[in-house]
Amino acid sequence: MTPSSLEDRLASELAELETAGLTRRRRVLESACGRLATVDGKNVLNFAANDYLGLAGNTEIARALADGALQWGAGSGASHLVSGHLAPHEALEKEIAAFTGFPRALTFSTGYLANLAVTPTLAGRGDAVFADKLNHASLIDAMQQAKANGAEVQRYAHNDVAALEKLLAASSAATKVIVTDAVFSMDGDLAPLPLIFALAERYDAWLVIDDAHGFGVLGREGRGSLAHFNLPASPRILLMGTLGKAAGVGGAFVAGSATAIEYLLQKGRSYIFTTAQPPAIACALTKSLQLIKNGDALRANLMARIGQLRDGLAGLPLKLLPSLTAIQPLIVGENDAAVALSKALWARGLWVPAIRPPTVPKGTARLRISVSAAHTEADIAQLIAALKELA
Repeated sequence: MTPSSLEDRLASELAELETAGLTRRRRVLESACGRLATVDGKNVLNFAANDYLGLAGNTEIARALADGALQWGAGSGASHLVSGHLAPHEALEKEIAAFTGFPRALTFSTGYLANLAVTPTLAGRGDAVFADKLNHASLIDAMQQAKANGAEVQRYAHNDVAALEKLLAASSAATKVIVTDAVFSMDGDLAPLPLIFALAERYDAWLVIDDAHGFGVLGREGRGSLAHFNLPASPRILLMGTLGKAAGVGGAFVAGSATAIEYLLQKGRSYIFTTAQPPAIACALTKSLQLIKNGDALRANLMARIGQLRDGLAGLPLKLLPSLTAIQPLIVGENDAAVALSKALWARGLWVPAIRPPTVPKGTARLRISVSAAHTEADIAQLIAALKELA
């Protein structure tokens, strides 16, 4: 096969994506992430970012990053287990463990790598994984890797605790692993964690929780979804949280018992074989954790803006999913219609991305409105007015 014929196959698939209205396109930000953004030369209100507390452009965090780079250099030089685990990494892991209530934590460069480290490490031949059907792509890929390792994988209907219990009761697996998002990234709803935790206890299963969209936002002092539900830092729980959303920087962590974390450190391939993040990132995140802990005013404004948006869009012909989190999905239906509505908002200076399959099920293309503590009452009012006009 010639290079041109190889490329022809790719070009054909790209053309199919274009025809189906599924082509993804990047926009170039020409300003720091914030409520106001300059994107592709246009000034817009930003409802696209996961910067839930408005910390991505925080000057205190930026100063901690700069100071950390001056003290510790630009890079870590190696993986954590070779020579890349510097003092700022160690300090950050201890801070995260204390903040989440677990004995120990590991940090990762991305949430994707963190999720890839957990499920395939816990579950192999003779084991079973039980996963919510709307889990994030990184959890799905981790589940598939566990399946490649010989584990049985079963997916239960979204948040269907009764279906999950039937699967657990019927399983004779040596090790059972339940995997769920805490806040689902495209629907904005919460998993019924108390009920799922009770099943994990009853059937002696691990419970892997992805709290990417709850950490920093939910619970006392922003400690996350476990704190929101008053659940304990149980030895059977492994909690993943990302640090590039509410925390405003980048990276991720997995928190758990000392034994479970040591096991991941020794066996988790995406931890062992990845260069550690620059130590300055850890310095920035240590400052971010302080701001999250003291960020009750930010969280209060975030919840007020969410309430304002939901009240303002009541009665809209389009369906606003029942989410009380910063993720507010407005279902449009067809791909082209969602893209058209997003473009119309863009023309009015409002950046609200259209989300299409395969990220969401076919026929449920939507606008994913991300609300931030940085948004003002006037910002939300402007978005409401535009949506009422266009919908």
